[in-house]
Amino acid sequence: MNDGGFRLSMNWLHTWSGLVLGGLLYFIFITGAIGYFTKEIDRWMRPEIAIDKTIDQAQLLVKAEKRLAQIAPDASSWSVSFPSGRNFSLMIGWKSPLNEETGQGGERQQEYLDPQTGQAITVRDTGGGRLLYRMHYRLHYMPVILAYIITSLATMFMLVALITGIVIHKKIFIEFFTFRPGKKQRSWLDMHNILSVLPLPFHLMITYSGLLFLMFTTMPVVINASYGFDEGSRDRFFAERSSRVDEKDRTSNAAENVSLSSILQQLEQGSGNKPLSWIEIENRGQESAKVTVALQGFTGLSRDGRLTYSGISGELLYDSSAVQQGGGQQFRTVMINLHEGLFAGIGLRWIYFISSLMGAGMIATGMILWVGKRRLKAQKLGVSKGLILVEYLNIGTIAGFPIAIAAYFWANRLLPVGFKDRADWEINTLFITWAIMLIYPVLVAKKRSLYQLWIDQLWLAAIAFSCLPLLNFLTTDKHLAISLVQQDWSMAGFDLSMLGLGLCFYFAAQKVRNKRSHKAVEKDITKPKQTQLKNKRDPLATH
Repeated sequence: MNDGGFRLSMNWLHTWSGLVLGGLLYFIFITGAIGYFTKEIDRWMRPEIAIDKTIDQAQLLVKAEKRLAQIAPDASSWSVSFPSGRNFSLMIGWKSPLNEETGQGGERQQEYLDPQTGQAITVRDTGGGRLLYRMHYRLHYMPVILAYIITSLATMFMLVALITGIVIHKKIFIEFFTFRPGKKQRSWLDMHNILSVLPLPFHLMITYSGLLFLMFTTMPVVINASYGFDEGSRDRFFAERSSRVDEKDRTSNAAENVSLSSILQQLEQGSGNKPLSWIEIENRGQESAKVTVALQGFTGLSRDGRLTYSGISGELLYDSSAVQQGGGQQFRTVMINLHEGLFAGIGLRWIYFISSLMGAGMIATGMILWVGKRRLKAQKLGVSKGLILVEYLNIGTIAGFPIAIAAYFWANRLLPVGFKDRADWEINTLFITWAIMLIYPVLVAKKRSLYQLWIDQLWLAAIAFSCLPLLNFLTTDKHLAISLVQQDWSMAGFDLSMLGLGLCFYFAAQKVRNKRSHKAVEKDITKPKQTQLKNKRDPLATH
């Protein structure tokens, strides 16, 4: 096959690998971008949380242990999560003991505490930013394993689209510095190239590491090939991979446990007073009790690690930083940490966020390009119902999904704090709104042109995002006027970001509106063929 034939075949593969699951990839990039600010979004969606990072962790732990002793004295496990780093809350958790005769108990529960008083505070139930982030690989309303398979398949398609995109562009870096506005399809292709080439290293890294993230689910036979097919094969693999503490000799004899505060004192003496992320004791009141501590922060790309202590003697049993990982595990750990970006400071996380949005833009422009080329053919060959459907889906996906995310934030403020299944209905609101945005073009197709449908949803997105700070002002005492004075940058940053997004959608709506207003006669491929033939130019091909 000559070079021209090879590139032509790669062009076909690039187009269809990006198009087949384009809507899902757009969804994954948007929700993945949100993942780099999950803690800050959690902070905004739980405005009741009191913040005070001036109290040292030893005092907070004493207050937390006292509260746990009051409400869960018989719990089989206790945990305390500290306000440190990007975590803003003091939270305790416990697990009630399981009654083997009745099968009742064993549920995990949690409570937020005021760091000043150590007393419980009422916090609204919400999925927060973490739920949005988890959707980029777990989706929603379906079994987790099925979601992993679907997202892994989409990620593989994305990797193929990236590699074939590199192959088919002979002058990829020259084209990156080229943008020709007002050139219809050429302008969209230039924008597609810019959004693809500038963050290309990020896109390759995030796609490849995404496949590694779920490799043990999507390629389970790889484990079986080395560890066998018996029932405990996967357990042996994961135990060896994580080098976790051997629990074969665990007993259930009753015994008095050390306090969590004593473990913290021991840790402070030996670790240079590193802050903790959380501390947990399992199998409370038994000889097999153990205390696990997670240190806060990263050293380079690696977490500062976890330590496990005996719950009876306080002896250090396990230090993850002292475990030498194999080359394969080290590589996977580095790639996963790169993917999640938890090691990154605020500046690098913004780069991650913007690069992810550029990935979404790359997918969106590719979807628009595909429709634009076929729209020109439709002028001569007649209306295609399939093409019309794709046009409508593009509107409902590219403009409609951001509106659905805004609706998720609106639901957080408008649903009563004590509303039953509140967190579920927040996310239900997101998907109900998205469904409405997807079917809206079909419902009003006879009254609105494609131009007008784009403008409708872009305007709605602009209003939905830009009014969120106003909604926050009307419903909480953590609004922009207060958060800026108090230098509460998580709350203020969220409100300012929503205003910025609202402005972006406003300018996009104005851009489409101006293009439409410059045309003396508008044409729409959804109208009868005879109407189309009266016009020689298709204004939709330029937006």
